[in-house]
Amino acid sequence: MPSPNRRLPHPAAGAAAITLAAILAMLAPGSAFAEPVTLAEALSRAAASSPTLAAAEADVAAAVGRAQQAGFRPNPELGLEIENFAGTGGFSGVDDAESTLSVGQRFELGGKRPARERAAQAEVDAARLRLAVARADLEQQVRDAYAEAYADSRRVELARDQFMRADNLQTIATELVDAGREPPLRALRARTAALEAVGRVRAAEAEYAEAQRALAALWGGGEELPEPTAAETPAAPSSVIDPASALDVRLAEAEVATSVAVVERERTLSRPDVTVSVGARQFRGTDDTALVFGASMPIGLFDRNQGNIVAANAERTGAEARRNAALAGAIRRTRDAQAALRTAEAQLAFLETQAEPEAIEAVRIAREGFSAGRFTLLDVLDAEEALNTVQADMITAELERAQAVAALTRATETEGSAQ
Repeated sequence: MPSPNRRLPHPAAGAAAITLAAILAMLAPGSAFAEPVTLAEALSRAAASSPTLAAAEADVAAAVGRAQQAGFRPNPELGLEIENFAGTGGFSGVDDAESTLSVGQRFELGGKRPARERAAQAEVDAARLRLAVARADLEQQVRDAYAEAYADSRRVELARDQFMRADNLQTIATELVDAGREPPLRALRARTAALEAVGRVRAAEAEYAEAQRALAALWGGGEELPEPTAAETPAAPSSVIDPASALDVRLAEAEVATSVAVVERERTLSRPDVTVSVGARQFRGTDDTALVFGASMPIGLFDRNQGNIVAANAERTGAEARRNAALAGAIRRTRDAQAALRTAEAQLAFLETQAEPEAIEAVRIAREGFSAGRFTLLDVLDAEEALNTVQADMITAELERAQAVAALTRATETEGSAQ
């Protein structure tokens, strides 16, 4: 029979230890389908298999084909005419038939072909800039997705560390309850904190898997999920570029140039062409042959291409407005990215040098005081929660810094650097 002065252990302590031990075994890091991937590899894979880039490259090839077609002259026309046969009287047969074989050629006047070539070449230049924009956008998406996946992997590690600390605190609380120094409610509260930490691990793992799938989707995905190996945040661009040299502004300028060339092309189409033909006519009745010459030109009475000229001028006006908007947008994006980078770096420096060391020290003091009976379990949990918040904020600040660098790199992208 146990001594009446001996305090019995909390009835849930044994089951709690067994349950948490089993949970701890399930929280082993790593994934059977994880594939370590560096940022450079992620960028290379996305560039090699991105449907967006494939479509932009096809658009360039199509524009080149249209430019080639624009340089061709009109084809000559071969004509055959047979007259004065299968009629009545003396024309009932083919004895008096007349046949004419001719070759005609349409001559483009008013500079149509050079204007057509200039417009087509302008479209090629714009298509190549759209490809550069698509490539720059894709690189920013990969950098953002890679940084997000790496941050989520850090959050998984942090959640597991929090579980380890909560499990250790639950063990200490159980021992103090068994020793009679704490009421049984303290052990139950510590166990609840450990189970809450398990929930955070599960949520962090789910978010990490989602971020991995989002990253893999940029190059088509696969069974193996990419596992970022490091933050790999490059240095922020140090040089300040002229906003007019930004990639988006260069594209807007190319679209303006295209619209101007299209206006000139449509104006040339209002000028008539001349078709000249020459041939030989045979008179079957006398077996004589004579030359035939002809020329024709449309009369610009109704259709002078005026509707297309109006439309082309309106498109030019719109292109110029979009260029102005692109210039203003380039300035704003650059300034926003620079401000976001400064804020993230200042926040990260504060957390690393001040907040985290103080939070770690507060947890150490609270745990030692709790073991010695000077502090309560709630004091320790408050200190742990403060440390968890600081460490989570550090991961978020690192992510925001990486995203700000990616945004600044994209905002200062030029045509040469995007190749």
